Amino acid sequence: MRRLGKWLGRLLILLAIAVITFLVYGPEYVETKRNVVSEHAPYPISPEATALHRDLLIGDWHADSLLWNRDLNRRGTRGQVDIPRLIEGNVALQMFTAVTKTPAGMNYDHNAADARDNITLLAIGQLWPPRTWGSLYQRALYQSEKLHAAQAASGRHLRIIRSEADLDALMALKLAGEPVVGGLLGIEGAHALEGDLAKLLGLQQAGYRMIALQHFFDNELGGSLHGDGNTGLTDFGREVVEAVATRGLILDLAHSGHQVVRDVLAMTDMPLVVSHSGIHKNCQVKRNIPDTLMQQIAATGGVIGIGYWADVTCDDSPAGVARAIKVAIDVVGEDAVSLGSDFDGSVTTSFDTSELAAVTQAMMDIGLSETQIRKVAGENMLRVLRARLD
Repeated sequence: MRRLGKWLGRLLILLAIAVITFLVYGPEYVETKRNVVSEHAPYPISPEATALHRDLLIGDWHADSLLWNRDLNRRGTRGQVDIPRLIEGNVALQMFTAVTKTPAGMNYDHNAADARDNITLLAIGQLWPPRTWGSLYQRALYQSEKLHAAQAASGRHLRIIRSEADLDALMALKLAGEPVVGGLLGIEGAHALEGDLAKLLGLQQAGYRMIALQHFFDNELGGSLHGDGNTGLTDFGREVVEAVATRGLILDLAHSGHQVVRDVLAMTDMPLVVSHSGIHKNCQVKRNIPDTLMQQIAATGGVIGIGYWADVTCDDSPAGVARAIKVAIDVVGEDAVSLGSDFDGSVTTSFDTSELAAVTQAMMDIGLSETQIRKVAGENMLRVLRARLD
């Protein structure tokens, strides 16, 4: 019995060591492997590009930084976005998108809605509050709390944007030369509502202003671009779209299936957003929906956010991103193209947000006019925000 007790004691010690190791090192190891900036030499930036970049209003429709346990007020050694790097990159507006569920084996072609959820283990491993371990809605609320805590600790460098008045205040600070970033909150997939429309108000009160209908799997609202079938909006999905339209919120069609996109286009005339994507003409992959649908989205007064990773651009270099932007302008027009990085969204990029001047240089090199660059960089995003926020 003594020998058995010793073995049990050793086993418990080993188990405790394994748990501690997982909690201390596991999440950091996962993020280090998921949000990679490829090694590269410094990008050459001309004086002309430097001057233009400093004068741009820059906005990014999509970054998943709140998913990870990093202090956004410190310049990180991993990942792609934090407040110091946003300021270095002259980013004025950053949409922080909350991921609440992703399927095991996640891919662009097909994912089962009942696949094991990756975020549960990540939430436990990062010591998120127990209320988040089994609730997608609570995960969304917690990620909002994280951004609000970052704002409180930012020394006024981060300002959360909820309204057009907040936008006006931010623009005044930027015009005065203040190093400040406006942070917005978006949901990556309305499964965070857990099938309850009343929870949309809770998300609004928590600061969320952009609602994506789907992520990588079909949900209560309709079919994903990566789900079981090209199903359209459900009755609940239609209720959510109508609520978003009437409440001054922004609707994001990134990851929505083709039929969902068609259904949304048929029932609303508000400006629509595809927060992070590419253009099919430039990169012919399933992740980029057909150009005809993109043109219909553009016709609403909406915008397509061009991503920075190779799965949507077929080339993640600054030149490749600029090429995707140029093709997007050719397809949907210069008023309908924005930036939508997908930074910190488990993607590999060839630059982080502090290096955005390289994209400005690449847009100049490929022949875009200053007017076009200003629109893509942030003016189109600002227009849509002003059109939708109360």
